[in-house]
Amino acid sequence: MASLNVYSALVVLFLTCGAAMATKENDQIIKDNNCETKTGLPCVLEAFTSIFETGTISSKCCGELVWLEKVCHSALVKRTLENPLFKDLSPARIIAKSIQTWNNCLALIDSPSPSA
Repeated sequence: MASLNVYSALVVLFLTCGAAMATKENDQIIKDNNCETKTGLPCVLEAFTSIFETGTISSKCCGELVWLEKVCHSALVKRTLENPLFKDLSPARIIAKSIQTWNNCLALIDSPSPSA
């Protein structure tokens, strides 16, 4: 029984340390790349709504999202998922929506504009 308690304590310690390391890693990526200063609040809200809720993102905000770069986009989404307010969300679903939003924006920005 004592070995089970030690094992349980080690698992909890491992999971806690892993979460703390992930948080520090995302925070460092965000800091090193100045991620929080690259996009205006209206576009941050549009991107958040399209990923964490149900909504769309405008072509203007897609441009800002792509300019933000994928490393920042991914780190910001992951850090948001670490927030206890979002503990009930499915991380797999959010990551999938994040990738979908990124790919849609990238395709929109890379596609040629219709000529007039």
